[in-house]
Formats: sequence, C-alpha cells, structure tokens
Amino acid sequence: MASEGGFFSAVWETIKTIFWALIIAGVFRTVFYQPFWIPSGSMKDTLLIGDFLFVNKMAYGYSYASCPSIRLQRFGIDVDAQDICFFLDGDNTRLFGDEPERGDVVVFRHPSTGQDYIKRLVGLPGETVQMIDGVLHINGEPVQLEDGGQFVETYERQGPEGRPPRCENGAVGPGADCIKSRQIETLPGGSSHSILNIGDYRGADDTGVFNVPEGHYFMMGDNRDNSLDSRFPASAGGVGYVPFENLIGRADRIMFSSAGRSMLFFWTWRSDRYFKAIE
Repeated sequence: MASEGGFFSAVWETIKTIFWALIIAGVFRTVFYQPFWIPSGSMKDTLLIGDFLFVNKMAYGYSYASCPSIRLQRFGIDVDAQDICFFLDGDNTRLFGDEPERGDVVVFRHPSTGQDYIKRLVGLPGETVQMIDGVLHINGEPVQLEDGGQFVETYERQGPEGRPPRCENGAVGPGADCIKSRQIETLPGGSSHSILNIGDYRGADDTGVFNVPEGHYFMMGDNRDNSLDSRFPASAGGVGYVPFENLIGRADRIMFSSAGRSMLFFWTWRSDRYFKAIE
C-alpha cells in the first residue's frame, strides 16, 4: 500500500508541477513577450520567412489583445483572446498604454479575423496617407527615398506555405535569381528602413487619400507590392485601420531564422540573423 500511495503522490506532484509551469508560461506570454514566427514575405527584407522573434508586449501596455488565443485544431480547442479577456474589450483603450511610434514594426490582431499580423506603422491618428506612383505620402508630403540597390533571393518555394517569391525580373525558373528593387525610406520623424518594389500592385501604388481615424493606425508591409495591409479594407483581404486596442506589441529583435519549411530544421538556420535588431 505504501508503494501505491507513493506512486499516486508522485503523479499528483507531477500534475501540480505541470499546472504551475503552464500558469507561469501563460503569465509570461500575456504580460511580457510573445513568440512570433514570420509565415509570409510581406515584410521582406526587414523580416524574412522563417524569422523567429519575441514580441515586446510591455511596449504599448495591455488590452484584450494581450491575452493569448489558444487554438489546437487537432483537439478541437479554439479559445480566442476575446473569450479570455472579454472584460478589456470594446472601448479601444489600454492599461498602462503607451502610444506607438511611427516606424515601429508592430504585431496586432486583425480587426475582423482575429489573426495575428505583423506590419510597419506608417500613419498616426488624424493623419492622411496616400500612395502616388508607388511613393508613400503622409499629410500630403512624400517620404524621403534613396536607392538601396537590389534584393536578390533564390526562386524556390519558401516556408511552411511553400509559396515562391514574386520577382521584378519577370518569370524565372527554380534556382534562378529573383530580383527586387530596394529603396531606403525615411518617414517623418527620422525612422529609416528598406522597402522592396516589384511593379504596379493592383492599383495600390496609386490610391485615394486615407484619413486615419482617431484611435487607429495605418499599417504597411515593407515588401510593398506583396502586402495586404491598410491600403485594403478588411472585407477585401486587407486590414484597414487598426484600432489601438488591437496592438499586441513591438517586434524588436530576431532571435534566429530558419530558411527551411520548419523552424525545427536547425540545419537550415541562417547564420547571419541570430539576435538581429529589427530596424
């Protein structure tokens, strides 16, 4: 009997250890940092498919979007952040909230689908944003652009989605160089980063004037001709204007990066992207 009691005691201690470990991990993920793996090429060449980073949740304070969504389709589990932190939803405010800065690379919840997205913040509340001939205009003034050479990558299927990149140099075969024009864009306030261009993008290189509402932000991908962002309404597959409460956090640094189909394929990790700062 003593051995049987000892067995059940050990099992109970293990259960308690796992329980508290999950609680601690959940608090850490909710309050401090959230892991994020880049699944698409909309932020090239700032972020590549397969980059793994931690999102700083302390940067903008906390809202319902700070809570994690728990989705385990294999087990039929689909718990949304709104279900967990519903009491913080609905008023577009944040606890201990700090305003984001123009040029921040931000992870946010899609206003319609609730999925996590990552883009660059270019437009602040109350501003106007417009694209004219592929050039970003803020409050009627074009941003500063400098030639940044070319971005060259291999034409091949990339990441878990297995999609090949789009190329400015036309249709190229597998293994060939896929080339895009690179420019250095400087936003009002002095934040600089590289952007990529391929060609005319579904009319998104020439748009009407967007008036950013109060309490909302205008997001764009750095890979300008391969990004569904605030230039497109949520009903058309874009993200539209992003409410303040939908911000999850700021992406500051890449921890490591996998060029393969999974981040677990360590032999495909890129040697030049360990602990790389995000600009």
